[in-house]
Formats: sequence, C-alpha cells, structure tokens
Amino acid sequence: MKLAFIIDPIAKLDPAHDTSVALMEAACRKGYQVLITNMNTLSVRDGKAWAFLQPIHIHSVPLVDGKWQVPNPWYEVAEGAFQPLENMQFVWMRPDPPVTNEYLYATYILDYVDVSKTKVLNSPQGLRAANEKMYALQFGGAIPKTIVTADKETIRDFVTAEGKAVMKPLNGKGGEGILFLEVGDRNINSMIEMSTNIGKTPVMVQEYLADAQKGDKRIILLDGKPIGAVNRVPQSGEFRGNMAAGGSAAKVDITDRELEICTQLAPTLRRDGLMFVGIDVIGGYLTEVNVTSPTGVREIDRLNGVSLGDQVMDWLAALD
Repeated sequence: MKLAFIIDPIAKLDPAHDTSVALMEAACRKGYQVLITNMNTLSVRDGKAWAFLQPIHIHSVPLVDGKWQVPNPWYEVAEGAFQPLENMQFVWMRPDPPVTNEYLYATYILDYVDVSKTKVLNSPQGLRAANEKMYALQFGGAIPKTIVTADKETIRDFVTAEGKAVMKPLNGKGGEGILFLEVGDRNINSMIEMSTNIGKTPVMVQEYLADAQKGDKRIILLDGKPIGAVNRVPQSGEFRGNMAAGGSAAKVDITDRELEICTQLAPTLRRDGLMFVGIDVIGGYLTEVNVTSPTGVREIDRLNGVSLGDQVMDWLAALD
C-alpha cells in the first residue's frame, strides 16, 4: 500500500509529539510505502493532481520510562520525483493550520485526485466546509452558549449576560489569540477591537466554562468513532489547556456524555468525508472540531500504552 502525506517541512516536525509522524511511523512499521510532499509542490497536469513525492522511512520512536526516545536521525528521505497522486491508495492532507489561501488552493488541486483510485484524508471538500470553530455550531445541544459576530455591542451584551466569556479568532490554532472576557474589565473594548479588526472580522464568543480549569479534552475520532482521548490541563494562571499554550497531558476516560456527542457528530463527519478528526470537549460541551491536522496521538499512546497509528493503518488496510 502506498500512502502520501502532505505535511509541513519534515525537519520542523517534532517526532515525540507530532501525529503525522506517528501515523507515518505506523505505516512504515507495517511495511507500507510512505511518501511525503509539501503543499507548494502540488499541481494539476492533464486534468490530474500531481506532487513531488519523496519516499521516506521513519525510524521507530520507542517509549522508555514514559518518554519517547527519538533516534538520531529519526527519518531517511530518498530521491523524489513528480508523479500523479492517483498512484497512491491514500493521500493525507496534514499541514498545520491556519487555513491560508495557499491551503485552500491546495484543496482545490486535490479535487483533481481520481476518487475511484485514491482516497484523500480528509476530503478536500470537507476541509473547505469545516472551519474548526464554526463547524461545531450545527450540533445543537452539544455546544455551550455561543455567538459569532464582529459587532462590539453584541459581544459586550453577551459578556454582560454571561458574566464571563471566551473570545476566539475563527482561524486560530493551538490556543493562539483566545482571550478571556469579564464584566468590569477596563480592557474589554480594546480586546474586542483588536480581535475584530475594529468591527470588520467576526469572532466566536462562548460562555466561559468553569470546568476549563480541570482540562480541555481532545478526543480522536476515526470514521466517526472515538478511538482515544487525552486531557490537556492548563498550567497555573492560564485558562487555556492547549499543549501549545503550556498545558500538560493527562490520562482520561471518555464519558457517556462525550460518547453521545461523538454519536451526534458521526453522520455529519462521514457525510463530509472527515474521517480523522479531533474534537475538543470541556465540561461535557463540544467547543471545536479539528479537521486540518488534529493532534494528540503521541500523548494518548504514551499515557495508555496503545498505538492509535496502528489502528488507523489497520482501518486503511480494510478500506483498500
């Protein structure tokens, strides 16, 4: 089986943390042929999607005493060549967000992959449809009180009604740009103006969930089914649990309420071709649906002694 991974530059990835590396490592371990490329090599020729693909081998990253032991070197890349992506059985679209114009253009190129020969994960149409903040709004009953607006007075009224709120940029990642709003804060007008570009750019504002101090749970879904979870606990003095914002990973179970949320999402995710997804849940409420490059696999594997990468590869083998 041949798998192509569209990723950020390989040398910049952290093999002890990056989910793309975990997936590629599992594929190599099973003897699959793994090739990599970057978005800027994608092109359309004769009505087909092409890319400059380089074969890669990921060396095993063993877990020793609860820590990933990264070999040096941890990967080997062979000489590459331009070829049609339809030569692959599967193509993984996994550059990190934010979703830029270049990212969108890449999804348009991936529309020219022959779906009768090759499956793109996640679907380029699904990636375009699923803004990671906005996508959650369609799941009534699963999300906290939420508004999306660029209007300062609407935001202020919402904060007044709730007492506390969290404001998020719609194209943010890793907790970047998320602000805590509270009645009486003298900086609230300035924060709203900066986040909305003085009323030009809509933002998401959600009620503040006190359970955020207990952690922001990342649940990985494969074909709509939860396969693992990790709790991201904020560091002292911080309200964001994202690991990129300093949060720590902790072992956690998936609750009945969270299973209900996953069940609610599953048909829509499958409809949109979003087969590998990471959802964020705080206090039993869905806050985000991450589809571009969901992470958390290394932390789940480390804390639970499992290999989600192997599970994903076995799922792909069953599809092929």
